[in-house]
Amino acid sequence: MHTHEYERIRGVLADAEEPLTAREILSLLEETEGIDSPHRVATVLGRWAKRGEVDVIAGRPYRYELNT
Repeated sequence: MHTHEYERIRGVLADAEEPLTAREILSLLEETEGIDSPHRVATVLGRWAKRGEVDVIAGRPYRYELNT
């Protein structure tokens, strides 16, 4: 389940004071192999949301936060 990618993204979300969009998350990530588009960020987070690790806030655009 792309654990390495999720851990990188999770670090960004853990530091955030509010829910972030996939584009905002991507801009806060350092150059990371495999994470090169907002679509990739959303795909990884969507998979982890199914496990209850991430909350997806519906809207335009979607926003993401850790389920704590």
